[in-house]
Amino acid sequence: MTCPRAFYQYSFATNPNWSRFFSPGDEIQAYFCGVADRFVLRDRIRFGTEIVDARFDGRRWVLRTNTGEESMVDFLISATGVLHHPRMPSISGLDDFGGDLFHSARWDHRVAVRGRRVAVVGTGSTGVQLVCGLFGAADKVMLFQRTAQWVVPLPNPRYSRFTNITHQAVPWLDRLAYAAYSAMFDFFAVALTKPGLRRKWMGALCRANLRSVRDPDLRRALTPDYQPMCKRLVMSAGFYRAMQRDDVELVTAGIDHVERRGIVTDDGVLHDADVIVLCTGFDTHAFFRPMQLTGRDGIVADDVWRDGPRAYQTVALPGFPNFFMMLGPHSPVGNLALTTVAESQANHIVRWIERWRRSEFDTIEPSSSATDAYNARVRAAMPKTVWTTGCNSWYLNKAGVPEVWPFTPGEHREMLANPDLGHYEFNAGRV
Repeated sequence: MTCPRAFYQYSFATNPNWSRFFSPGDEIQAYFCGVADRFVLRDRIRFGTEIVDARFDGRRWVLRTNTGEESMVDFLISATGVLHHPRMPSISGLDDFGGDLFHSARWDHRVAVRGRRVAVVGTGSTGVQLVCGLFGAADKVMLFQRTAQWVVPLPNPRYSRFTNITHQAVPWLDRLAYAAYSAMFDFFAVALTKPGLRRKWMGALCRANLRSVRDPDLRRALTPDYQPMCKRLVMSAGFYRAMQRDDVELVTAGIDHVERRGIVTDDGVLHDADVIVLCTGFDTHAFFRPMQLTGRDGIVADDVWRDGPRAYQTVALPGFPNFFMMLGPHSPVGNLALTTVAESQANHIVRWIERWRRSEFDTIEPSSSATDAYNARVRAAMPKTVWTTGCNSWYLNKAGVPEVWPFTPGEHREMLANPDLGHYEFNAGRV
């Protein structure tokens, strides 16, 4: 479980037919496909097309695909997401394994797990979800843990047919539920960004949940050595119950290498396995890479970001006219649902395009001074956040500085809804 089902939907297209509070992946995929069909988006999508180069020629953006095809656009919007480049671990012998091995983000649905020994490498949200989903089906589940995670116990109730029928008959109930979940996440976000009672309360909840593990040795092994919420908080009501089953094993010894029969840990023990699933995360700082992005006067994005990604208000870059990002640097990806963040950013971008259509400008980009001031404000707020309390997480850049939003979700929405025109450089309106 990662987010309640309300946050895998858009505010303008709520779904009254979810089966559970945390809905399964096939339901979420069906919802997004349904939204695409409802708004007739498929005809506007070119599937299987990779943009390898984007260059601003002084007036427009010139795009080139991996097949060499070129096209020109007035606006370029990078909506490539956050967790889309799987990170493979540097474990020797992966190619020697005699069973089935794959990254969790590239799940091989041809592989059967029933009655087999499954090794799960990684203890983030995905690893926790897999352990909870595999026990009882797999003959044995082994969780290889490098770092223990704090887990908050959120239940996953099933929705009755009556509930779904009621939400269909009274649409405002679904909108009310969406607003309630938004308020819940806003409450949670304050605990992440500001010290105080909310942070203490969330920490106490995590520690109380950990005490449900009865075996003191297992509880000790599952106890993190950092403050709750410093890493992405895992939500699961059943993880600790799963870890106490006889057919589930926690392995805390480091992985030395993989051989044909399974995983060998640095204490010399061979853990026989039929399937290895790598829940080893993503390159969270890739953004629009591997696309080569060249802006005004030959400015290259990789050069601008040599010391780490930075942007203006999470969506724009100086020197890159009419270029916008969805879920760009310092977006609230650690304290808010991505669909909610994307909606705020999309509305912001669309308002600029509407101004362009009214011929108010030809090109627009944030000024360097406004971008510097904005990033200075973001950096100044970081020490108050929980992400700087002493842990290594995917929120941090190479310098150890978090690249997430250090304020409340409400402040992010307000910022994007009310842009300061004095912080932008406009090229003259079109004739």
